[in-house]
Amino acid sequence: MTHPAIGELNPPNRLMLTPGPSSMDPRVYRALATPIVGHVDPWFRGCMDDVQVLLRQIFQTENRLTMPLSASGSGGIEASVVNTLEEGDEAIICVNGLFSDRMAVIAGHTPAKVTKVEAPYGQAVDPEDVRRAGKGKKIKIVGLAQGETSSGVLTQLEGFRKVADELGALLVVDTVASLAAVPLHIDKERIDVCFSGTQKAISAPPGMSPITVSPRAEEAFRTRKTKVQSWYFDLTTAMNYWGKDRLYHHTPPVSLIFALREAMRIVVEEGLEARWERHRLNQLALIAGLEAMGLEMLVKNPKDRLPTVTAVMIPGGVDDVKARDQLLDEFGIEIAGGLGPLKAKIWRVGLMGHCSQKPNVLLFLAALEKTLLDQGFRVPSGAGVGAAVGSYVHVDTAAAVSR
Repeated sequence: MTHPAIGELNPPNRLMLTPGPSSMDPRVYRALATPIVGHVDPWFRGCMDDVQVLLRQIFQTENRLTMPLSASGSGGIEASVVNTLEEGDEAIICVNGLFSDRMAVIAGHTPAKVTKVEAPYGQAVDPEDVRRAGKGKKIKIVGLAQGETSSGVLTQLEGFRKVADELGALLVVDTVASLAAVPLHIDKERIDVCFSGTQKAISAPPGMSPITVSPRAEEAFRTRKTKVQSWYFDLTTAMNYWGKDRLYHHTPPVSLIFALREAMRIVVEEGLEARWERHRLNQLALIAGLEAMGLEMLVKNPKDRLPTVTAVMIPGGVDDVKARDQLLDEFGIEIAGGLGPLKAKIWRVGLMGHCSQKPNVLLFLAALEKTLLDQGFRVPSGAGVGAAVGSYVHVDTAAAVSR
């Protein structure tokens, strides 16, 4: 059987307004293309030190055990759960979307007893429900997602730390969709295990999961009665490579680490507070535009909206896939559809890291207007762009006045 010749790799240039991965700064591409060195090379050890220093700054922590795992964000979930849970333990997992449910599913693969405390997609779980579920029990972990990627919900962490303290539990937080875009202070908020993904608001390539572990959680790992279920994700041995001894564990993705280092340098140059504010303001302009076009948000309460992922209800009569295909084919813009029970009900528009920019918001709103009109959904001419511009002008005016 003859095969046609496989040509040179030449991917299209997309504007990634998805819930991840996000488009990257040219500086990150340059870092990705630099020469590979060995993972035990003395020069690379210095590069690893840089990565850990930058990660600690972004996580706002002094935790010794802070490193990027060679895995996607789902590997971060697995590492967090299998290191903390063993036979005889009980876990409470807060579920309000597909990815927080994934934490519960992975916890179900351990011998621990898992209780799910749920909220409808589009809402945050109530800490009171966790308190009730854990009453009178010895709970090992309370797990939740700060940013639920599947539904665009932001969860406020303070109430959960309080409840975890009452239950004597470790607090495990998924920040895959929120790290570097939403206020997060690991040490100040006393989060025990926190993991993320590199391809979202940090705007590095997919394939790494930053994780940080408090001294209290480290102690819990050390005093386990049984071995961690996973060899690869056993953090006590993985840390030997990222710890001071730099003992070989596995071959890490050297080029991805170079790219992550540069992406985090960009985050720190901008400043975390400035970056958090940029994400907030761009989402406000996006939502102002979408609502002016007659569209509704899935997350009704503005304080529950995750700045990196906006979940928009698909209006009646509009075909989900056809609309997304048109945005891709005509404008080179990729957005995502809904997952699980939200399939064909919402679009998920990502404004993450390098993609969270004023020009992208205005371009997307103009492209969406054309797409909706082509499907017969009536949109007042220029309403979306006009409302977004108004949102930006209001912010600029307020800033000028405060100066």
